[in-house]
Amino acid sequence: MAFESLTDKLQNVFKKLKGKGRLTEADVKVALKEVKMALLEADVNFKVVKQFTKSVQEKAIGQDVMNGLNPGQMVIKIVNDELVKLMGSETTELPLRPGNEITVFMMAGLQGAGKTTTVAKLAGKLKSKGKKPLLVACDVYRPAAITQLQVNGEKQGVEVFAMGDKQSPVDIAKAAYEHAKKEKYNVVILDTAGRLHIDEDMMQELANIKEAISVDQTVLVVDAMTGQDAVNVAETFGEKVGIDGVILTKMDGDARGGAALSIKAITGKSILFVGMGEKLSDLEQFYPDRMASRILGMGDVMSLIEKAQANIDEEKAKEMEQKFRKNSFGFDDYLESMNQMKNMGGISSVLNMIPGIGGQVKDIENMVDEKDMARKEAMILSMTPRERSHPEILTPQRKARIAKGAGVDVAEVNRLVKQFEQAKKMMIDAMRNDFDHRFNDPEGKNMYLEMAYTHNLEDAEAFKKEVQAEFPGMEIVLNPLSLSVSCHIGPGALAVACSKKIPELLE
Repeated sequence: MAFESLTDKLQNVFKKLKGKGRLTEADVKVALKEVKMALLEADVNFKVVKQFTKSVQEKAIGQDVMNGLNPGQMVIKIVNDELVKLMGSETTELPLRPGNEITVFMMAGLQGAGKTTTVAKLAGKLKSKGKKPLLVACDVYRPAAITQLQVNGEKQGVEVFAMGDKQSPVDIAKAAYEHAKKEKYNVVILDTAGRLHIDEDMMQELANIKEAISVDQTVLVVDAMTGQDAVNVAETFGEKVGIDGVILTKMDGDARGGAALSIKAITGKSILFVGMGEKLSDLEQFYPDRMASRILGMGDVMSLIEKAQANIDEEKAKEMEQKFRKNSFGFDDYLESMNQMKNMGGISSVLNMIPGIGGQVKDIENMVDEKDMARKEAMILSMTPRERSHPEILTPQRKARIAKGAGVDVAEVNRLVKQFEQAKKMMIDAMRNDFDHRFNDPEGKNMYLEMAYTHNLEDAEAFKKEVQAEFPGMEIVLNPLSLSVSCHIGPGALAVACSKKIPELLE
């Protein structure tokens, strides 16, 4: 996961800062020394790290911070602002010519960076915005490069212009441009050849294409997992050919993230998009402010909303909401919610965007076994339509048949059905622990508790009675879970939220 190790280290640093009532200059220097080491370990360029920590220190030891009410948080804000500045401050959009005028993008990069896949991803993005893109197979050297582009183009519903591997890339580019004019395409994306390393032939070929047709933007595709090598590649391409922007691939597999934090500062060129997965939809626009928020473990609500809007069918969501309210949410709906979660990139992708989760992502991920999710899916698919709609009819005989159909033990089916009961006990224990240690109110007399549920009001009310019996003096409110949460967690779920009563607000 992108920036995982950096996020963990920075959160440890900030935890120490927030624990201090007042900060001294020495406190700031010690903290920044740790920040510096964290950035270097994340493979951020040394010159960039040096300038970054210098800038943060100058601002952090100012009077406003040192004498502020919450200096620790103010330092975090400064670090956040400097991270945004480091990565480009503003989001850079791909410039497109107006109307039906043709915009030409030339995609460049080394072999193995994921350029051809990224080309198809970009085409899909532009198509979704109402453009009519044409992919052009200019890589005549790598075996199966043309076929790969054609397969990915077909998946995206985008035409691929190819002339085989016997023509020169320059001639292919010129012919593609004429084809685009004739067939009314308004975006041409050239998939050029990569090499195992930078060489003069590659650079000359790119230069020749730029001379032959009017290229609006030269976009470099680099592998984020190569760290500083990616920065060096970007710098060399910028000097020899000229680039207008960068796309970082394989960000989901880079726990360090040094390339993302160095490229803009070293090359002066903005990151346009980041590849966050293998699917053709896994290309995200790069927002420096959102990325800084993720790095600091503060989540990314806007990206989460956009993902949800792109992957959740609004009509289906409304239908699910009605089912929640009528207590008719069954296993079919649970299956649909699991698929929606997959479409959004899986549990880890979603968790990283939720504010406040931060360092708990790993713990939650460990609790969520992907194989277990697959077994649950198999068990649900082994149920009859009526069983899925009415889980209460699952007799031992039915469970045995379901287990056989899913290739699991009956115990697993029982576990799926009984998870609700287990969860209730865990929640009561967690509440008791919080009341004891966090709020110093073991009986919960000065606590306010809100409970929320999906699917089964009867079970929710029974649980409310259990909690009330454990904490007789506590006020409890019961409501259905919100749509945004319910769609992803399935039937029979319960949520609890507690807070301490504030006397001033009750008067």
